[in-house]
Amino acid sequence: MKHILTLVIIITSFTVTAQTWQDTTLMIDKILSRYSATAPGAQLAISRGGQVIYSFANGLAEMENKVPLTKESLIEAGSVSKQFTAACILLLEQQGKLSLEDDVRKYVPEVPVYERAITLHHLLHHTSGLKDWGAIAELSGWPRSTKAYTNDDVLHFISLQKTLNNIPGDEYIYSNSNYNLLAIIVQRVNGASLAIFSAENIFKPAGMQHTSWRDNYRRIVPNRAIAYSKFGNVYQTTMPNENAYGNGGLLTTAEDLLKWNNYYLNGKFGTPSLLSRQKATEPLNNGRKNSYAAGLVVDSTNGWASVTHSGATAGYRANIEFYPALDMSIAWLSNTSQPDLSDVFAAVRNLLVKKSVSFPASDLKADSSITITNFKPYLGSYQHKKTGAGLTLYESNGQLLRRDNSAALQAISATEVIAGRSKIRFTSVNPHRLEFSDGSGLVELFEGVDSARADTTSLREYIGAYYSDETESRIEIKIQNGVLQAFQKTGATMTLTPQYRDGFSFPGGQLFFTRDKNTKPAKFFVSISRARNVEFSRKP
Repeated sequence: MKHILTLVIIITSFTVTAQTWQDTTLMIDKILSRYSATAPGAQLAISRGGQVIYSFANGLAEMENKVPLTKESLIEAGSVSKQFTAACILLLEQQGKLSLEDDVRKYVPEVPVYERAITLHHLLHHTSGLKDWGAIAELSGWPRSTKAYTNDDVLHFISLQKTLNNIPGDEYIYSNSNYNLLAIIVQRVNGASLAIFSAENIFKPAGMQHTSWRDNYRRIVPNRAIAYSKFGNVYQTTMPNENAYGNGGLLTTAEDLLKWNNYYLNGKFGTPSLLSRQKATEPLNNGRKNSYAAGLVVDSTNGWASVTHSGATAGYRANIEFYPALDMSIAWLSNTSQPDLSDVFAAVRNLLVKKSVSFPASDLKADSSITITNFKPYLGSYQHKKTGAGLTLYESNGQLLRRDNSAALQAISATEVIAGRSKIRFTSVNPHRLEFSDGSGLVELFEGVDSARADTTSLREYIGAYYSDETESRIEIKIQNGVLQAFQKTGATMTLTPQYRDGFSFPGGQLFFTRDKNTKPAKFFVSISRARNVEFSRKP
C-alpha cells in the first residue's frame, strides 16, 4: 500500500490540521486495506485546492504474472470517459465548427428521420430518446464484449431503430449511443479521431501523461491493468474487447483524473473558459430538472453540491467526484467488479463528505378511515403506456397489495394509496387508469388490461419464430415444462412470466404482444434497460 500525505492544507472554507488529516488518512487506509496485494485492486487519489493530499494503489494489475498495480497502471474509466467526449464537442463549438443546436443528422445522416429532430444538446444531456446500442446488441443475442464492436457498428444499430425511447427532450434516459455519436461527430467535423483531438487539446495541456483511449483493443498498452470479475472464489478476466469508444474507453490513472479536474474547474479549458458550458444543465420539455450536464452530473451528494460521474465497463469500475464547498476531488479506479468490494468508494466518500442532510421522510400519511372496500373497483391488471410493464393490484386478508411488492398499500385519500415513498393515484374506474410515482417526481401512466392467462391453451397462441429488423436477429417462443420461454439463436433463454393478457416479464425486462386482424399474436415489443419497445414480428 502506498500513499502520500500532505499534513497541513489550507482550504477556502476551513483549515484541516495535521493531526485531523492524519487520523483521517488512517481511517481511509483501513477502508482500502480490503484490497489484497494478491488480488485485483484499485487506485484512489484525493486533492484539495488542486494539490494531491492522498494517493493509493494496491493489488495486482495482472494476475497471471503477479504484476503489481501501481499509481501509474492504466485502468479503464467506463462512463467517466463521457466528460472528455463532451469537452471535445464544446471545444469544437467554441471554434465555430458546430453548434449544439444543430440537428444530429447534419453530421450523421445515417440517423433515421423521426417525428422530432434530435440536436447535439439532446445527445449531451441523454434526452435524445436514442436506444442504447448495448441493449440492442444484447437483444440480438450478442451482448457487449462478445463481439469486437466499433463505432461503425454502433451507428448501424442506431440506423435500424424505427422508434425512440422518448420524444427528444421529454425524458432523461441514459444511453451510450448518444456519446458514441458524439465521438463520430468529432471525427467528421474535425477530420481527426476523438483519440487524436482529445490528446492534443485536453490530455497534453492538462498534463495527463498517462491517459489515452482504447480505440483499438488489440493495441499493446504498456502498464494496462487487466480487468477481472469474481465468480464464487474464482477470478476471470472480463475485458472490454471492443473498439467502440467515446461512451467509455478512457485508459487513465486516478492522479490523471485529478489533473483534469484541476484543469477544467480552474477555468483553464477553452479560451475563454468553457466551465460554465460544461456544468450547464437543461430542464426537460415539461420544465422538470435534469441534472446531467456535459458528461457530468451536477447535483448534490450527501447533501453537498457536487460534480460527479461513475463508470463501469466489463470488470472495470470508476468514480470521480468534486465538492465545491470543500474544494475537494476524489478519483477512484478499480480493475475488479467483485461485489464484496463494490462499497469501498462509497465508504471513502462518506468518511470525507459527511452527510449534511437526511433523506426527508414522506409527508404522506395513511388515513385509517378509508378501507379496502373503497378500492375494490380498481383491482386488476394494468399496463405501463410506454414500456408495456405490468402492474397488478389484488386483495388479500383485507389488504390492498401489488403483485410485485409485498408491502401493503395504504390509503391517503379516496383515490390515492402509498407504500413507502411510492404513490398510486387512481384517475379513472371505467376504463381503469392510474398514475404511479416513486417519490422522485416522475409520474408513470398505466391503463387497465385483461388479466393474465397462464393455461397451456392460452400460452400456445404465442408459439412461433419472431424476427426483428431492429436487432437483425430472431427469437423463438416455445413452451417448455409448462412455461413460456424465449430462445435466442446464441442459446440465451428467457422465461416469460405472465403479467396480464399478452404481457410478460423476464429478468431485466418485459414484453407484450399485439394481435392482427384475426386476433392472433403477430408481433411483440420488448423493453429492457435503456431500450424501449424493440419490435419483433412473427415469421410466416
